[in-house]
Amino acid sequence: MQEQTSAIHQNEMLENKKKERMAHKAGTYFIKNIHYYILLILPLAYFLIFRYGPIAGNILAFRKFVPGGSIYGSKWIGFTYFRLFLQDPNFWTAFRNTWVLSLMHLAVTFTVTLAFALLVNEIRSSKLRNVVQTVTYFPNFVSIVVVVGLMKELLSPTNGMINGLLAWAGIQPIFFMNEPGWFRTLYISSDVWQYTGWNSIIFIAAMASIDTQLYEAAEMDGAGRWKQIVHVTLPQIMPTLSVVFILSAGQLLNVGFEKILLMYTPSNSQVSDVIETFVFRMGLENNNYSYATAVGLFSGLIGLGMVLLSNVLAKKVTGHSLY
Repeated sequence: MQEQTSAIHQNEMLENKKKERMAHKAGTYFIKNIHYYILLILPLAYFLIFRYGPIAGNILAFRKFVPGGSIYGSKWIGFTYFRLFLQDPNFWTAFRNTWVLSLMHLAVTFTVTLAFALLVNEIRSSKLRNVVQTVTYFPNFVSIVVVVGLMKELLSPTNGMINGLLAWAGIQPIFFMNEPGWFRTLYISSDVWQYTGWNSIIFIAAMASIDTQLYEAAEMDGAGRWKQIVHVTLPQIMPTLSVVFILSAGQLLNVGFEKILLMYTPSNSQVSDVIETFVFRMGLENNNYSYATAVGLFSGLIGLGMVLLSNVLAKKVTGHSLY
């Protein structure tokens, strides 16, 4: 009996010593890398305050907000606001515009970005590649306000360069910024110019990690540059493509609010009014915060569903997924 008690006591002592060593090791690691944890404070604060904090405000979708009362509403009204916006034809117009613009934007920008990354990867001169990347990265740092201002100046029907060329060719001036038929083209093309270089970074980085022996083996088998891209490059970066596609699909209903608001005019409102501008108009302009919150929550749930659906589709088609 005493031997059993002594053995149990020894095991407890060993466990305590093991825990002490682990705690000391963790403390030493933390002190050694404390500067990294300090750098994490601001990003963590940003996500807690501006990303997770506003989630609590979604309760307004189920409560009636009264100015001067609680910021979380005065009384429960259930799904009243959901029924209201689902019966609102203006919401369905904005919903349709959002889907059309988002799908067109995803198809064009994803394809162009991948094609650009493949072209840059084929540049053999490192100096030329650096120049191309630097030039194409620069527009990403230009303010959206400046980009829209440039568009308005270039496309002005009175003194814009584009309409000047059209007039020289004998074509009547076109009010590009007011024409509904030109809105989506201008929005997507300006995004292609501004973000293609920057968005291609992740693809170029994935291509840089491909084993060069695969290209050498393909070349020995008689594969040209095009076949090497199809049978080596694309399969090797497929996991990266899948992740980017899934994340992009989750943002389908979150189009560029700032640019759309700057490009928005009464003349093109039939195609430029999207869910985010609809929420802005209902919430901030009409002071109907609960209604706007319900629309925003509905949009967020659809975005979550798109992430889950695109993850399943990507796993079935490519064999790779986010989780």
